[in-house]
Amino acid sequence: MRLNHLDLHVPDVAATRDFFVSAFGLSEVETRGTNGLAILRDDAGLELVVSHAIEKFGGADTVAVGRNTYHIGFILPSREAVDAQYERVRAAGCEIAHPPAAMRGGWLFYCFAPGRILIEVGWRPSG
Repeated sequence: MRLNHLDLHVPDVAATRDFFVSAFGLSEVETRGTNGLAILRDDAGLELVVSHAIEKFGGADTVAVGRNTYHIGFILPSREAVDAQYERVRAAGCEIAHPPAAMRGGWLFYCFAPGRILIEVGWRPSG
């Protein structure tokens, strides 16, 4: 079984879509409406859906609840790739929790996408 997609609820779909395209290199597959549902894809085929929370499905965006209830993570092939991604995110004006550092057996950093989505970017040695 392979995970097909994740749907992140945010208050500003367009800003979050643009962030993931520019700062993380995801490809835009489709956007419905001016600020409607956006479907993005990474180079491994995972689809990241960015949408508004839908109350009838129990959805709430992070801003509405006032806290992060999850985070998403990207794994990169090397420590140098993490450092390069950190510079890319920093150049995009992303809020960064801290620069890359050794943590939990790897090299990683945390940042926030629009809508206060917590993102972990890291590398871990194989073995």
